[in-house]
Parts: sequence; structure tokens; C-alpha cells
Amino acid sequence: MVKIRLRRMGAKKKPFYRIVVADSRSPRDGRCIEEIGIYDPLASPSLIRVDIERAQYWIKNGAQPTDTVRALLKKAEAATVAQPEAPVDSSPEDPADAKPEKSADAKPEKPADAEPEAPADAPPEEDADE
Repeated sequence: MVKIRLRRMGAKKKPFYRIVVADSRSPRDGRCIEEIGIYDPLASPSLIRVDIERAQYWIKNGAQPTDTVRALLKKAEAATVAQPEAPVDSSPEDPADAKPEKSADAKPEKPADAEPEAPADAPPEEDADE
């Protein structure tokens, strides 16, 4: 049977958990099929980050969440419903306010009246009049 459960990590007296999908016969901190989230009870407030879609996929395919993981999934789902992620739109609202971005490799612009520079490897030009 496949279970969705917690894998303990972190130092002594400082637990940190990963929410994993694992065979019920494998040890608590042993081999897992997939990691679907993290849980940090010591953070203030507690940090719960779960891939809800993958959790629902595994539950549909017969994986049984433990009681603790079931409670964490409910909290995570409630948090995503209460605070939907804002759409990521990097473009400014008004195109007139947009400033062109300069890339790090772009060369600085030279004034139009500046003389072109000779390549550093080329020898200096000699006058042909002499």
C-alpha cells in the first residue's frame, strides 16, 4: 500500500519534515516514491508548502494520507483558496511608462559626433604622401 506521510529531517530538537509518497513497508526516513511538499513546525507561523495537484493525483490512485498529512493538506488547500496567487504580469500597465531594459552585455551608446576608434591590434596608419 502507498502512503502519503512525513519524513523527518533536520537536527536534533529541530525537526523539519518533507511530505512524501512512500510504500508503507519502507522505513519512516527511508526510500520514497516522490516528495510533494515540506512542513516546518518551528517556523512562526508554521510553514506548509504542498503540491496540491500531485497530492490529489496520488490520492486518486489509492495512496492513503496519514492523519497528520491529511490535516496539513486541509490547511494547505484552505490557504490556497483564501489567498489565490496573483497573476504574474511583468509588463507595466501603461506602455508609455515602460522603460527599455538594458542587458548586461549591451555596449554603452556612443555619441554621434565621436570618432570611430581604431582596433587595438591594428598598427597605426601611416601617411602615403611621404
